[in-house]
Amino acid sequence: MAQTSWENVSNEMALEMFEMMLLARKIDERMWLLNRSGKIPFVVSCQGQEAAQVGAAFALNRSTDYVAPYYRDLGLVLGFGMTAKDLMLSAFAKAEDPNSGGRQMPGHFGQKKNRILTGSSPVTTQLPHAVGVALAAKMDKKDIASFVTLGEGSSNQGDFHEGLNFAGIHNLPVITMVENNKYAISVPYDRQVASETVSERASSYGMPGVTVDGNDPIAVYLAVQEARERAVQGEGPTLIEAVTYRFTAHSSDDDDRAYREQEEVKEAKKKDSIITFAEKLKEKNIMDDTKEKEIHDNINKLVNEATEYAEEAPYAAPEDSLKYVYEELDKGGE
Repeated sequence: MAQTSWENVSNEMALEMFEMMLLARKIDERMWLLNRSGKIPFVVSCQGQEAAQVGAAFALNRSTDYVAPYYRDLGLVLGFGMTAKDLMLSAFAKAEDPNSGGRQMPGHFGQKKNRILTGSSPVTTQLPHAVGVALAAKMDKKDIASFVTLGEGSSNQGDFHEGLNFAGIHNLPVITMVENNKYAISVPYDRQVASETVSERASSYGMPGVTVDGNDPIAVYLAVQEARERAVQGEGPTLIEAVTYRFTAHSSDDDDRAYREQEEVKEAKKKDSIITFAEKLKEKNIMDDTKEKEIHDNINKLVNEATEYAEEAPYAAPEDSLKYVYEELDKGGE
């Protein structure tokens, strides 16, 4: 597993990473409360995976690169410019939702201005899309990278093989990061993948593969940074496996007590990146208890404001249900 080094990571960047990880966690926790109180219909959670998502976002060029996130990637899309308000509007399915105008389930991210590719419900379909962006970048001779994430369960789908195979053959500037949270809904890792790691599959596609501690944002940052340097220098794609753990059930409609022991979850929470990274920042005198409280207070206020705004915002008009779905016929009858 790749090692962590804090060289070239400024104190300011490390603190910003923590703030974004915490924002993702608090948005997610609020969404669960809203769901359980009957105010929003569905939640698919990022809790436990924030470090991998935010570490990756900071390693990319957030002004030029493209990302194809999967449905848990609150931390990644926040890193690429989505706001707490954007995400709450999506959760409440309101007209101002930038992802779909309130017509799609939460977690189906897409925002053109921030180069977040629109995702669809079938898992792994975002990988060939990201590969297509990388092909276009190579054809246009643009020094940008395409970044795609997915769960380890998705690494067993045909799109994973086809996308990485094509990327390897054509030496494309695409980075694939598998967020290995140990469960594909109810199926544990050892029932999904025969190899010890997902990253070792990379050799089959002619690219390097690396496994990193997904609970360490700096380790993920460094791995993605190196992969991006390779990509823009014309050295081709990389497969990264960020090993983490999913703290919640698969979704708000799932009961994880049916397939895993809660003692296992409690043990995993001892490595919660929100706690361990905060401790590391204090060890390095980057943050103290006073600063930590200030960050929590500011984020609580931000999440409260986003929730209140989204709850009061209007729903889309019924007549807009087919907008952008079918081309409108010319009223002249042609």
